[in-house]
Amino acid sequence: MKTTYTVLTVFLVLLSCNNNQKTSEVESIEEKDSLQSIDIRHKIANANGYEDWKNVSEIAFTFNVDRGENHFDRSWRWKPKTGNITMVSSKDTVNYNRSKMDSLIMKTDAAFINDKYWLLAPFQLVWDEGITFSEKEKVIAPISKDTLNQLTIVYGNEGGYTPGDAYDFFYDKNFRIKEWNYRKGNTETPSMSTTWEDYENFSGIEIAKMHKDSTGGFKLYFSNVSVKKETAN
Repeated sequence: MKTTYTVLTVFLVLLSCNNNQKTSEVESIEEKDSLQSIDIRHKIANANGYEDWKNVSEIAFTFNVDRGENHFDRSWRWKPKTGNITMVSSKDTVNYNRSKMDSLIMKTDAAFINDKYWLLAPFQLVWDEGITFSEKEKVIAPISKDTLNQLTIVYGNEGGYTPGDAYDFFYDKNFRIKEWNYRKGNTETPSMSTTWEDYENFSGIEIAKMHKDSTGGFKLYFSNVSVKKETAN
């Protein structure tokens, strides 16, 4: 059975991702945030191809959610250097630019922020502002129970779509994320925990295409992923 959720419903059912980002990911493309000062956030980003991001001219993907017998999907085409975005769902096609948004487009952009966070969370560690972070070594991951390292980030209490939320990233010795927790309002008990698996390299960008909860009844995954890079002059 295929059920089409509204954008708002899916956005609330899934973790709601923060929008405390730099003015544009273009700033990161231009490497305003220097990678010379390497911390864990940058190491995780680099392990996923962050240094190749500056050459990306377009990224496209379909965001899918399976919960029991219900399925939802929507597709995106994003040109990070210009801010142009196209969203295609079963009900609508929307084109907009992130530098020229009005109140009518905010719901669509909230969905884009959510879906992009799932796709590129390792890069959001570098892009996002107003966060604090802490690290722990050799902790037990919530789903696999493997021993991994943990990076926790907490967003500030002002600004963004969901201020004050926290994320625990569980990563291996190669700085690859294997699981994560989302903790709404920085509560102690996770609101959601999922795996990060089925990694694939797209023109230098590493994408975890599959995320599952501990029961396997919830799956969030990406299909139709493509990455275009600028061609050399």
